[in-house]
Amino acid sequence: MPTRKFEDVISEKGQLIYTNVGDSMYPLIQPRDLLVIKKLSRPIRRFDVPLYKRDSGQYVLHRVMKIKKDGSYVMCGDNRSQLEYGITDRHIIGILTDIIRNGQTIPVTIPKRTLWFRSVRYRKAVFRLKKKH
Repeated sequence: MPTRKFEDVISEKGQLIYTNVGDSMYPLIQPRDLLVIKKLSRPIRRFDVPLYKRDSGQYVLHRVMKIKKDGSYVMCGDNRSQLEYGITDRHIIGILTDIIRNGQTIPVTIPKRTLWFRSVRYRKAVFRLKKKH
């Protein structure tokens, strides 16, 4: 049976639950976390974590660092330093609302969970230190 596309599942069921792959959103998202992605019910805001599909077909879950005047988004993984430009609403599939870790549901809207990611200056300092070690 062919694998269903994420966007088809979200369109049909209103949400998608899948197992995390990769480390680009560490430490917010840990290995083997289950991620709850829901259909958008509001406009994307800065610091949201949408699931989007690149033009290459690759699915990505990164944080919105900036919304440009033209309406496009500047994206970056919490564990990455490289910004990605040119993501628009046509790429967005859904938004991360909850993480299920060890059977416990953790809402991603809790401010303390995303507070340190809000400081670009802090993020840059962390990545400079990581490169030195």
